Amino acid sequence: MKKIIYTLLFALSFSGAIAQNTSLPTTKVRDLNGKQVSFNEIFEKGKYTLVSFWATWCIPCKQEIKNIKTKLPEWTQQVNFNYVTISIDDARATAMVKTYAKSQGWTFPTYVDPNSDLKRSLNFQNVPYTIIVDPNGNIVYQHTGYEEGAENELFEKILAMSKQ
Repeated sequence: MKKIIYTLLFALSFSGAIAQNTSLPTTKVRDLNGKQVSFNEIFEKGKYTLVSFWATWCIPCKQEIKNIKTKLPEWTQQVNFNYVTISIDDARATAMVKTYAKSQGWTFPTYVDPNSDLKRSLNFQNVPYTIIVDPNGNIVYQHTGYEEGAENELFEKILAMSKQ
């Protein structure tokens, strides 16, 4: 009987954790010019947004963003969506984030979470961490890690969701 009760409690707490992660937190992030903004306000209403969390020391993160950047012009011709990156580098590395983004020719919005406040709000541990936010401002997909070609799966998800 105890085993059944513990199983039910675990299932309920797990489903509650998933439900909590669907809405966007109001946690503050900074743009590359240092302006503070609430995370939930960086999204354009009515559009899907792909968000990549990364760090300057994370090789798979940088590869994922590079691959997405290369395919972004083609993808946005098929689906009207936004792309945003958020660095979890600490405050000492903020200048490196800005320099790296500029050196890579990034034209999409890039933010920093220097104290990991947003990371804690979204309750993820590792980067690369990727989410898709729907036109209503809800997190509809989340994934940790990156393997070559996985960016195509992300786009397929956005494409499929946008047709619903």
